[in-house]
Amino acid sequence: MTVIRLVLKELVGMFVDDGSLALLALGLIALITAAVKLIALPPLIGGLLLLVGCLAILLDSARRAARGKAR
Repeated sequence: MTVIRLVLKELVGMFVDDGSLALLALGLIALITAAVKLIALPPLIGGLLLLVGCLAILLDSARRAARGKAR
């Protein structure tokens, strides 16, 4: 049973290495989608906001990972 649990943990870790990265990306997508649908934000602006937001989230995640490996 322990081996199966270890394999599942490694498998999930392959796809979701940083939980906050995934949660922040999902939150950003939900926020921009709501803005486009509810307050009529132009889709091009929404796409640009998604690009900038995802890049910022990715850079923050990479910075935190690099800081964690330096210790």
